[in-house]
Amino acid sequence: MADVARGGHERNVSDCRNGFDSCDHSKLTEPEAMALAVADHQRNVSECNDGMESCDRSKLTGSEAREMAVAAHQRNLADCKDQVGGCDRSKLTPTEAGEVNVARRQLNVSDCKNGVGLCDHSKLTPSETSEVTAAEHQRNAQNCENGWDQCDHSKLTPLEAGQTAVAEHQRNISECKNGQETCDYSKLTPSEAKMLADAEQQRNYSACLKGFGYCDRSRLTPSEAKAIPAEQKPLPQ
Repeated sequence: MADVARGGHERNVSDCRNGFDSCDHSKLTEPEAMALAVADHQRNVSECNDGMESCDRSKLTGSEAREMAVAAHQRNLADCKDQVGGCDRSKLTPTEAGEVNVARRQLNVSDCKNGVGLCDHSKLTPSETSEVTAAEHQRNAQNCENGWDQCDHSKLTPLEAGQTAVAEHQRNISECKNGQETCDYSKLTPSEAKMLADAEQQRNYSACLKGFGYCDRSRLTPSEAKAIPAEQKPLPQ
């Protein structure tokens, strides 16, 4: 019975610490009740400083309320700089408003250069426009060379177009070697086509010889067929 009672008491303490409705404060010892009150107060302070809806301002001390106000002000300043959350510019000081304008301009330049976020070209200075144009050109050239989306071949310089063509050709050779559906045999040179045919002939011969992988005996040369051990040859039906 003592073990059952102790177990029930421990569950109640745990329920109280976790804020569960099943908590019965009347069953807590004085030290447990005090520890719980301290923990609840600290949790409320933390929730208030983090701007959580569960914050109960009425339970804050004067200094804690001031601390919460400072935290809320800093959070609003950060939201305004990052253009996220509920920015309220009316709560900014003139100095902070200036910092926000600088931060937003820098963020816009970064978004435009990287092709992400909410880029507004109309807010760029002439020098920033030049930097963004160069970054956009470089990004397009990289997309084209790597075979990625958002490639505009018409914006490539002759040198970049040549580099892209070489990269596309090499990718096609690799895709053909690996038997991928994207392989375009019509774009292979005669020597490349022969190299791939020779490689496939060797692969097929090796598969037939070792008994591993796809083997097409009809494509074996007479000397290759003769070299396959008898046990690897199909049994007569």
